[in-house]
Amino acid sequence: MTSTPSLLNRILIGLLGFKLLAGGIVLVLLATVPAVATWWHGWSGAAWAGMNQAFNGTRFPGRPESWLWIVAALALVVLIGLMVAWIAQQGKGRSNLLVAEFDPGTVPGDVRISGGVAEQALKHALAERPDLAGATVATYDVQGSPALKIRLQPRQGVAPHLLAAEVAALVTGLDAVVGKRTPVLIHIGAGARTRFSRAERVR
Repeated sequence: MTSTPSLLNRILIGLLGFKLLAGGIVLVLLATVPAVATWWHGWSGAAWAGMNQAFNGTRFPGRPESWLWIVAALALVVLIGLMVAWIAQQGKGRSNLLVAEFDPGTVPGDVRISGGVAEQALKHALAERPDLAGATVATYDVQGSPALKIRLQPRQGVAPHLLAAEVAALVTGLDAVVGKRTPVLIHIGAGARTRFSRAERVR
């Protein structure tokens, strides 16, 4: 329900993990295989010499500084900008507002109900259920309209369709209290808490 770039996140995490794995393998080989250590010393020396030659060949006329430092600084600024834009996309779509309508009653005015009202009410109702290992409720903005996402972790042996029907009844009661029908996504999944928690009989 959010616009978080999950695919891009997975790709970046995969690339980072691959680089860390490759770096760890190289360090282990350098410490245990003499031939690899000899190759590394030769390669790193040649790479350092080539880098120095590149900086020496790109100096400003009459000055010891190289314009490659300016290119490196600009590349670093672009990289920082991309990182800031990437961070800004994380978790985008969350909302703190559940209802915002104009009430033309005796005292006209806007009526606003925070999403925390629905979140806390549903969490409190779900916290007492012995058939759940965990439950989270969050409010999102979907195409300009508020919506709720209820994530449930049922214990082993709990029928998902019965659980979904009971939670839907809770949402219907919430709609009656709030005075507006809110779209709801009920996500029933399994995790470590579900697999390792003690199963209880639902009465």
